[in-house]
Formats: sequence, C-alpha cells, structure tokens
Amino acid sequence: MSVSVDEPVLDAANPSSWAALPFETLFSLSKDQVERAQRDALVQRFETLRPRVAALRSLASRQGVERIDAIGDVVPVLFDHRVYKSYPASLVEQRKFDRLTAWLQRLTTHDLSSLSLDGVDSVSSWLTRLEDSTPLSVGHTTGTSGKLSFIPRSETELDAFTSSRLEFWRAQTGLDFRTTTFARFGSGHRRAHYWLGSKLTRLHAVNEFGGAQAILPFDYELPVDVLSMAARLAAADDQGEIDKLDIDPRILEAQAELIQRNRNRDTDLERWLHTLAEDYRGQRVYIGGAPGDLLGLALKGRELGLSCSFAAGSILQYGGGMKTYKNPPPDWEQILADYFGAERSITSYGMTECLSHAPRCQAGFYHFFPYVLPIVVDEDYLPLPREGVQTGRMTLFDFLAETYWGGFISGDQVTIYWDYDCPCGWRSPRIDGNIARFSQLEGAQDDKLSCAGVEKAYSEFMDYIASI
Repeated sequence: MSVSVDEPVLDAANPSSWAALPFETLFSLSKDQVERAQRDALVQRFETLRPRVAALRSLASRQGVERIDAIGDVVPVLFDHRVYKSYPASLVEQRKFDRLTAWLQRLTTHDLSSLSLDGVDSVSSWLTRLEDSTPLSVGHTTGTSGKLSFIPRSETELDAFTSSRLEFWRAQTGLDFRTTTFARFGSGHRRAHYWLGSKLTRLHAVNEFGGAQAILPFDYELPVDVLSMAARLAAADDQGEIDKLDIDPRILEAQAELIQRNRNRDTDLERWLHTLAEDYRGQRVYIGGAPGDLLGLALKGRELGLSCSFAAGSILQYGGGMKTYKNPPPDWEQILADYFGAERSITSYGMTECLSHAPRCQAGFYHFFPYVLPIVVDEDYLPLPREGVQTGRMTLFDFLAETYWGGFISGDQVTIYWDYDCPCGWRSPRIDGNIARFSQLEGAQDDKLSCAGVEKAYSEFMDYIASI
C-alpha cells in the first residue's frame, strides 16, 4: 500500500536521511512523492555544490547551466566515467603528488590546500596521507581500462552509506546484518583502498559484518602503485622493455613480488576451495565477489570434485560484471548456484561511482531506491520520457554523495520501466536484466560523450579537469 501523498516522508533538504528509512517504506511511495522530493533535492544539491566543487562549476559554466528547475535539467552537468581518472598519467609516473592533489581538489568540497606531502612517494602513501590528514577516504577502481579512477569519498558519506547497505541487504535477504553473523568469504585479493577507501571500508565492515575479516584466496594486498601502472607495465613486459621504463624501482620490485606470489595461485585457490567446502560445511556463510572470479572458483572446485553445503541463511552475492572473463557460459548463474549451494543468490546493478546499488527482485528487475535518481537518455543525450518503457543510456544521480558531485553518465544501455507496478510488489523505477555496454554493441560508435549535444563545451571541460 502506498504512503499517503500528503505524508512528508522524504525531506528534500536532507536526502541522506532517506537512507535510514526502512526499505518497505521506500518501496511503497508513489511516483509523485518520490519525483517531487528528488527534484527539490536536486535543485538544492546543485545550488550547494556548484560554488564549492570546481569541476562542477567549470562544467556548468561551459554548458550554460545556471540553475536546475526540472530533473532533466541536470543532464548537461553530469560527469562521465572519465572524470575521476582524468588526471595526466605522468603525475603518477613522475610522482608529482602535489599536482595530483591539486587535481583531486577540483572534485571535492574538502580543503586540501594545507595537506603536507612530505615523505609521500607512492600512490599508496598518497592515499594513506589523505586518510590520515583529511576527512577523505579515497577509493579507487580496479583499473581494467588501463587507469585507476580516484573517487573522493569522505567520512561525511559513511552513515548514509551504511544505512543504505543494511536496508539493501534486508530487502534482498530478509536478514538484519546488524544482528546476523556469517563466516565471510571473498573471491579476490585484499585491497586497502579499493572502492570505498580503507577508512570507510574498515568502518563499513564493522557496521555490516560485525568486523569479520573476509577469508580470501589471495590473502595479500594488490599494490595500488602496481595497479595504477598495470597497463603500461603489461605492455612493456610483453615487449621485453620493462628495464627501459623510467619507473620508480619500488614499483618494479612490488610487481616482481606479486608475480612470485602468483606462482602459488593454484595452491592458494585449492586451499580456499577446500576451506570453504570442508571446514565450513553446515555453517552459515556469506560469499561475495565479482561474478567472473566466482565462476572461475566454481569451475575449479567442480574440477577438484568438491561441493558446498551450508546452513540456512547462507548468501552468495555477486556484482560488477564479468570484467576480463571472456565468453562465460550462458548458464553461469546456474553454475554458481549449483556449486556454492547458498540458500540465496543475490545481485544488484550499480556503478562504482555510485554509493548505492539497485537490488534485483524476485521478478528479475533491478529497483532504484529514492536516493538514486535514474535518468535514461537517447543517443543525443536528451532525457527520455519518465513514463512507460524506455530504452537508452543510463545516467544516475547519487544523493548520498554530499561532498562531491553525484551525477554520472554510464556506458550502459538499459530498458527502464516507470509504471511502479512490478510483480514483486516493490514500487520504484526498475530496469530489466538486458543490460549492454555501448562499447560492445555491434556497430556501436566510439563511446565518447557529447553531453546533451554540447560536444565542444564538454571537450573543453575534460581538457580543464585534466590540466593542472
């Protein structure tokens, strides 16, 4: 049943407070209630952040956007996925962390001008210094595109993020993670600054998993500096020219150590698989990771003749796409379900840049919470009608991002349903599972953004954000 239209459920002046509401309330609101609150919150967020975030101010000026009156007005000032990795690669290669900090300053409201960089000589130590000396907890992506994105999250975002995650889990599993305990398994390497940043990751784990450390196949960190240089190192390695690169020798040492550790990869995988299947049989477990990683583990476990059997309430969670896993079998989800045997298999849709993900319902749709505003645009980056069923490029505005601009353009083609009438009973905009990357669609052109057709203005903005 919908909440009364007259009932003030969503406070537009404080959209982060929406994350503390039960998912039952959030998924019972009418479309009018949600969109009215989102519009008012969007107007206020733009007015607040435009003078405080230099990159947003620059893009708005170039696009001629002085104010936002309707939801669609925000599209010309959404950031595309390149913005958070728009720094010149030379800043990392040449250890110019003062200039990298100046680049980051353009993306956050936090003042970094007095940050001391004495002794900072690596990407890892730069991220740690930011965490130790500022409210920031900068997360980075995996760098599969050849360059890391640095997302300037901070302690300001933590409470709303944690609340949103707890309700995300409860919506998908019916379990309250504040009171439910799991043996926790992950599918990859331990990473200090990945995605959320180490400060937020530690606090997040305490709030969501009771502080439980994940049991991982590779229980050591992937060095951030090796990740940040991975594409260049791989290319040079293929050509036998590593020794010709002008790269800090410590990065090459870290890479050599990582290569040495990877020689034990099969042993590490087998140890993890035996531990999960044998030592934790009959216990309640949470297994999470990228689907490509989990699929590789499941196929390896099946090859070893292992099988899993866990207690009721066990969860298998995956998300993030196949990444570098080439040509997965069409029944890969069934393979995961059969091998890991968890009572629930759950997944979601989202972007690394966005703090909240859309849970998949029992009918197979991904539902957006009100604190994530979806806007689907056509090939000219013009908003499609917010009614009926529409297919186009997904863009999102994340209201949980308070100290950086939360508007992002994805590379995904999606089909969105605006009828708030899903068979599962959740009332919200939703997308189906037919999600495709524009860069991989047959006949797709170069996936560069003109942002509402103002190509020159957006190109100038990207030049600005990359120039220090």
